[in-house]
Amino acid sequence: MSDILTERSNPKTRNIDLMTTKEMVCAINKEDKKVAKAVEKALPEIAKAVDITAAALINGGRLAYFGAGTSGRLGVLDASECWPTFSVPEGVIIGYIAGGEYALRHSVEGAEDDKNEALKHLKDFKPSKKDVVVGISASGNPQYIITVLTEAKKKGAKTIAITSNPEAKIKNIADLTIVTPVGAEVITGSSRMKSGTAQKMVLNMLSTASLVKIGKTYGNYMIDLQLACDKLILRGNRIIATICKIPLAKADKYRIKADNNIKVACVMCLKKCSSEMAKKLLEQHGGVLRKVLVDEKI
Repeated sequence: MSDILTERSNPKTRNIDLMTTKEMVCAINKEDKKVAKAVEKALPEIAKAVDITAAALINGGRLAYFGAGTSGRLGVLDASECWPTFSVPEGVIIGYIAGGEYALRHSVEGAEDDKNEALKHLKDFKPSKKDVVVGISASGNPQYIITVLTEAKKKGAKTIAITSNPEAKIKNIADLTIVTPVGAEVITGSSRMKSGTAQKMVLNMLSTASLVKIGKTYGNYMIDLQLACDKLILRGNRIIATICKIPLAKADKYRIKADNNIKVACVMCLKKCSSEMAKKLLEQHGGVLRKVLVDEKI
């Protein structure tokens, strides 16, 4: 038996190849139920990570995820969703994966231990004291992640580690470590399963809560949404209509006048002003709709 939690054999699934299909999926489901509880235990550290990240973004800093395999793919996925959902400018939230673009679709053996690629990716990102660097790894031991966190810390960046292994080496490097001990995987060492699910949950919270804190939503509405297709245009109209308490047809007219900018449309409607004045008001309040509409209620 391995002394690394993420590499241990799960006694409850040792005979998985002898199970019926129903028994097999039930066993997987039972193990998956443990993930949310493991993440719950890490909520205090996740909250600290959110505060660190939000403060960095407000002060002109950036957020970068680094990982290998499933961990790297999840980081890239989370980063890539921040522009369409929250209009985060390109390069502000970015994901790096060991093995590069090719590794997003293919397995690149040995990439997780490639120190040189870690240095290459860091050189591309150019971490500074304003930035936050997040290392994601189920075991928390790959050289790629160790190198990233060590070197980023030397540059003054805030460093956060996300791992499922309480004994991870990166715990001794990062400024803050988020540990989600989900236990042995259904298939021994297959950290794309419970560990990967836990990482996805943590990343969802980290990016979403950080962006909510800097004003990228109004209530639970994604007011910085990119209206890039018919479905999203309709969503934008519904958001404007709800916030401004007006019919959808009228919301659509404001959206068009605001050039597809939901926040501008809402300010125009509720403050009875032009798009130019709405943009100016938003700029004066750091782009935060809540501050402009302080007297308005959803």
